[in-house]
Amino acid sequence: MKKLLSNCGILSSTGDEFNYIEKGYLAIDGKTISYIGTERPQGSFDLEKDMTGKMLIPGIVNAHTHSPMCLLRGVGSDLPLQSWLFDKVFPIEDRMTREDILAGSQLAILEMLACGTTSFTDMYMEPEATVETVARSGIKANICRPVQEFDSDEDPADNYRIRESLETFDKYQMSCDGRIRIDFCIHAEYTCTAPVAAHYARLCSEHGGNMHVHLSETKKEHQECVDKYGKTPAKWFADLGVFDSTAMAAHCVWVTDEDMEILRDKGVGVVHNPTSNMKLGSGFAPIQKMLDMGIKVALGTDGAASNNNLNMFEEMHLAAVIHNGYTGDPTIMKPETVLRMATVNGAYLQGREDTGELLVGKKADIAAIDLSSPHLFPLLDPLALICYSAQASDVCMTMVDGQILYEDGKFLTLDKDKIIADAAAAVKRLYG
Repeated sequence: MKKLLSNCGILSSTGDEFNYIEKGYLAIDGKTISYIGTERPQGSFDLEKDMTGKMLIPGIVNAHTHSPMCLLRGVGSDLPLQSWLFDKVFPIEDRMTREDILAGSQLAILEMLACGTTSFTDMYMEPEATVETVARSGIKANICRPVQEFDSDEDPADNYRIRESLETFDKYQMSCDGRIRIDFCIHAEYTCTAPVAAHYARLCSEHGGNMHVHLSETKKEHQECVDKYGKTPAKWFADLGVFDSTAMAAHCVWVTDEDMEILRDKGVGVVHNPTSNMKLGSGFAPIQKMLDMGIKVALGTDGAASNNNLNMFEEMHLAAVIHNGYTGDPTIMKPETVLRMATVNGAYLQGREDTGELLVGKKADIAAIDLSSPHLFPLLDPLALICYSAQASDVCMTMVDGQILYEDGKFLTLDKDKIIADAAAAVKRLYG
């Protein structure tokens, strides 16, 4: 099917820079962008949409989240990470059924589609429940079952989480025409033993997998690893072979200069989660230093229990301003840098080099912004407008692979009312 989006602003790419077309045309052939320009393209189209007053931007990539944790939104607020996780979150998660996890992932995908997110990277148990929702919704996702182990005497071959991870990979990797990818995942150094991490890392390499970990999120986590092993979490992971595969590390707040050299040399991407890091009092990741070193950095929301939303526009805004504040330097973290973190960099870390940019030949993963609100006028600098002014509520259309999934408050592939009812039932089961 051929589509044409007409009379719209288009934030396209030219090499490593963004190029804004004030009144342009974007054509789609099937799943792929076939034309971008200021003149109407030749030929006929099955669907033409007048997008006057709208701006097209690349679909947003949420590179680190825990989607079913929407059901834990508001749990354990104002606690440090370790207390929040072990005293509040884990006990609730122990009560969650597959149906609860399905309800939470459905609710999360509704939220993300309405926020212009076209792809997300998810870390949670019962991954098949999220696979089911992603398949039905039309969104893209990298999904992983986190591996944990607290028994130092357990044989890694007996770890049921590893078995579930491999089964999910074998069954669903590259399913739905590549929309669904299955990653490998070690939750964190402090929730896994060295033998299990090393065994699982070898399996990841053998399968050609992509590894996803939490890394040095808090000072406590980082220092306790040094005290226990005589090395930082980054060094611990590297020495066990975890970074011998393509890998992405979330948070990285307390990484040292030597840690960042490891990440750079191993080609490990970093996912910045500014809201979660500030809400939990974890600190400020040295993002500009990472970028200067050539480390690929993406953006993520983390879960809705530590954020408390999945709004990537809020993450862009915070990433663009907080580092200026704590460094005292207003010239760093420019809007174009942040927007690339939220789009093409996230897609790259997912292994999706065919998306993340509005460029001919790339997949038609697009978010449209309605420019009619007062806070979006005047349009003097499109990049600054997106990072500093735009809100998730300004998204009026979300398209994945050329298919419109959300438009003007309506979800075209999901039953919003049923999902809300299912989520309400899950909350009642969990909290009484």
